[in-house]
Amino acid sequence: MLARVAETLYWIGRYHERAENTARLLKVNTNLSLDLPRDLFPLWEPMIDILGCRQEYQQRHPHCTERRIINFLICDEASPSSIITSLARARENARSIREILPREGWEAINLSWQNASDHKAGCLSRSDRQTYLERIMSDVQRITGVLAGSMNHDTAYDFLNLGRKIERADMTTRIIDVRSDTVIPATFTELKPFGDMVCMNILKSLSGYQMYRQTMQVRVRREDVFDFLLHYRMFPRSLAYCTSNIQRYLSNLPNSGDAIKRLKRINRSVARSNLKNLDQAALHRFLDRLQLQLGQLHDDIARTWFPQLSI
Repeated sequence: MLARVAETLYWIGRYHERAENTARLLKVNTNLSLDLPRDLFPLWEPMIDILGCRQEYQQRHPHCTERRIINFLICDEASPSSIITSLARARENARSIREILPREGWEAINLSWQNASDHKAGCLSRSDRQTYLERIMSDVQRITGVLAGSMNHDTAYDFLNLGRKIERADMTTRIIDVRSDTVIPATFTELKPFGDMVCMNILKSLSGYQMYRQTMQVRVRREDVFDFLLHYRMFPRSLAYCTSNIQRYLSNLPNSGDAIKRLKRINRSVARSNLKNLDQAALHRFLDRLQLQLGQLHDDIARTWFPQLSI
């Protein structure tokens, strides 16, 4: 396979996963903003940190308001972090390798971008925003299903899924890192219901609330939520699940030794972590290291198989 094609497929996976995760995150946050006292938590500003785009946002906007952040993260075509930009980049990458993709896959990718572009004006209204974001999520999930059902599960498919799972692992660590900072300590008894709601928000941001209750069979608690999202290998958005899948895809590729070594270091770090003994500062340092290692894993992949590093 040409390095250019491998890189293109990898970024199609990343961009679609990024768009879906951003849509899910903003949908859940919109619901949370209706339930929590307005002044208890900064609900919208953390979205910028989760998505790693504070510098870009501050260059263009002097204040953090819900309307500005929503516009920046959903429909601003000049924003590198917006849903529209991710879908447009995925479409452009897919257009350049249409001969590799099944026709149904290309049509689904093109339609998702078209739907997002045609209806983006409604995203600023809370009532229309939910429908818009649900459509984004549904369209991306349809793309995933169409490609899984109609594309050869060969090297090309491995690169597509490699990008998807690395993006998902990175987003999981970011959501835990930023959102955990707003979890209220158990000693604040009168605020405990709000702290529980934030923990549920973390799970719902990753579509994990029902599976958490089914698996853990305990009430929503900070340490159990983090343990589930980092260590439980059966949940498809947990870090452990993502890294085990990444290793499987890497094992199918030639010259993958450096990337697999990096991944094994990540797995050892996660396996040895005891979240119950970590305070917020220690948890933040641990997750920062994970995000750095995931970035280095991307660099290993790019050096091995792609013509040049991409952003």
